[in-house]
Amino acid sequence: MTVSADVSAATEAVSSQRIATALREAILAGEYRPGERLFQDVVAEQFGTSRIPVREAFRILETEGLTEVLPNRGARVPSLDLYEVNTYYRMRERLEPLTLAESLVHLTDEHVDHMEAVQEQIERGVDVAGFLALDRDFHMTSYAGCRSEQLLSTTVRLWNATQHYRRAFMQLAGDDRMVIVNAEHRLLLDACRRRDAEDAERFLEGHIRRTRVALTSHPELFDG
Repeated sequence: MTVSADVSAATEAVSSQRIATALREAILAGEYRPGERLFQDVVAEQFGTSRIPVREAFRILETEGLTEVLPNRGARVPSLDLYEVNTYYRMRERLEPLTLAESLVHLTDEHVDHMEAVQEQIERGVDVAGFLALDRDFHMTSYAGCRSEQLLSTTVRLWNATQHYRRAFMQLAGDDRMVIVNAEHRLLLDACRRRDAEDAERFLEGHIRRTRVALTSHPELFDG
């Protein structure tokens, strides 16, 4: 490979990451709805690149559960039905307590302090978009000490896949739901500060289960 080819490949890799970052933020923010198509030509023009880094960006996002690559047709945002979302949440109930337990061994006081600061922001009151961002920050920080890349990547993928449905549900949920969320976050925070894996796993499993039951009681949120 020539020097110019090396430079071209490196440039495309940087472009792919830049495009993936921008699309990831847009999808998680709800700018693209489940089932919505992403066209290579349109995205390439938007970012001023060729199709090659766009295709790679789509593949990156597919590994994160944010897109489905369509051969020769670009990509689309995955659309889940009620059964699939219920299944994903049941997977989370089993997986995330393990991720948290593995994390607690290496979680620092700085991590826990950050979780508390995030929870205080939630309790002061935020809109749905703000809550989703802070809620993700709270939980992902609690997993920051996990040394298993496989556990972490699977956890993130399940979060990404259900993001739209959490948003739709939170738009329907009232203040009573936030009272429950805040109480459960405080229990999790206390268990993390004590590095009590048994309590943390139990609280987190219940937290996810209650969200699943409440979310899936609204079949109108789902396709199929």
